Amino acid sequence: MPTVTFVNEKKTVEVPAGSNLRREAIKAGVQLYPFPHNYVNCLGFGACTSCRVMVKKGVENCSVQSGYEKFMMTVPHPLTFFARIGNESTLRLACQMQVNGDIEVQTQPSLNWHGEKFWS
Repeated sequence: MPTVTFVNEKKTVEVPAGSNLRREAIKAGVQLYPFPHNYVNCLGFGACTSCRVMVKKGVENCSVQSGYEKFMMTVPHPLTFFARIGNESTLRLACQMQVNGDIEVQTQPSLNWHGEKFWS
């Protein structure tokens, strides 16, 4: 069984292969959503993009991004669009992603607008 490691929560859970990351995170008690989205969200349809996660390790063990996921992270949500620049393959929606192998994810990633070395 694949394992998912949630970096911020320092929690590792085993999940069935092909399982949805959002459902498994909720089962494990991991808080995916920032306030106020933890009360009001799209319930896993990919419309609000508030369940975004950064895949730190194991990108190859995630399902391929669908056209719908790419569209929802760019066109309707300009803030997510800018956060996605430079992270196109690692910034994903938990509700749209299946886990096929061991991965390490960061929940509620910060929006690093200028890159790590911008001011240095």
